[in-house]
Amino acid sequence: MPERFGTTRAGEPVTRYTLTRDGLRVQVIDYGAVVTAIEVPDRAGRRANVVLALDTVEGYETVSPHFGAIAGRYANRIAKGRFTLDGTTYALPINEPPNTMHGGPEGFAKRLWQVAAAGETRLVLRRRSPDGEQGFPGTLDVEVVYELAEPGTLRIDYRAVTDRPTVLNLTNHSYFNLAGEGAGDVMDHVVQVFADAYAPTDATQIPTGERATVADTPFDFRQPTALGARIRQGHEQIVLAGGYDHTLVLRGPAGSLRPAATCLCPASGRRLDIATTQPALQLYSGNNLDGSLVGPSGRTYRSGDGVCFETQGFPDAPNHPNFPSSALRPGQTFMASTTYCFSSV
Repeated sequence: MPERFGTTRAGEPVTRYTLTRDGLRVQVIDYGAVVTAIEVPDRAGRRANVVLALDTVEGYETVSPHFGAIAGRYANRIAKGRFTLDGTTYALPINEPPNTMHGGPEGFAKRLWQVAAAGETRLVLRRRSPDGEQGFPGTLDVEVVYELAEPGTLRIDYRAVTDRPTVLNLTNHSYFNLAGEGAGDVMDHVVQVFADAYAPTDATQIPTGERATVADTPFDFRQPTALGARIRQGHEQIVLAGGYDHTLVLRGPAGSLRPAATCLCPASGRRLDIATTQPALQLYSGNNLDGSLVGPSGRTYRSGDGVCFETQGFPDAPNHPNFPSSALRPGQTFMASTTYCFSSV
């Protein structure tokens, strides 16, 4: 049943919804469309929340690093907060100098979404992003569906339409710790990503435009590898980001639901398999967690205490003609899907 989660600083009530099916329990709030909990059993049947979270609406409004939120209108970075579309240049607010990050300081993660439908296994959230919001052109109607469509599986479906040409990149920004939220770092998690190339970045973490092979680099997760096995290597890209914060180019045609990544916690036996229709995955090792945030467990979050598998389009694509286009035009419908399948071994 829906329950009151809190109130925004503007006095708007925030509601938490719980989805359950076959042992999987997912909680979502209508502020930021945030996934606040994914509870799954370990190999011994012990249940735990496996995503980092905060206890209050105030936390999500003021200090959350996009825990569990829908990032948009443009997830990831846009260089210097500027892009040109159809000959017109648009300026966006800078919130990660010198760039715009996750749609700006008042992006989708900082907005109240409308609940269109809520049931035991399915939640439909919508919002209308007005023309000019955070500098982006066009009135955008967005729908995000969280659904426990199959046993052990959370599916997220995205849909959007616009009345003017615009750019769009949507993702869910959950930080996973398969040992359980607050259990410490995830460097022992064994990760596989179905990607042969990655996008190197400059010193401000904007892609250079190159697609580089992952071979002989710390970004080679073609075979299952502990997340921490190479995170302290002196590779220039690892040094720039303070860990992993890079776009991996997924195999196979975008638009088809195909394997993207796997993650296994050896200690708990919990396993996560991710599939997506999106062209890329941002692998982020929680580098900026600094111990200042406290989760529902009462424990602090430090660097490396969660890992993000952000299925999405390419960062800064509006400024890179060689990247898959992020443009959305009237008459077109943006559609994307990602599944998170949990099991234990």
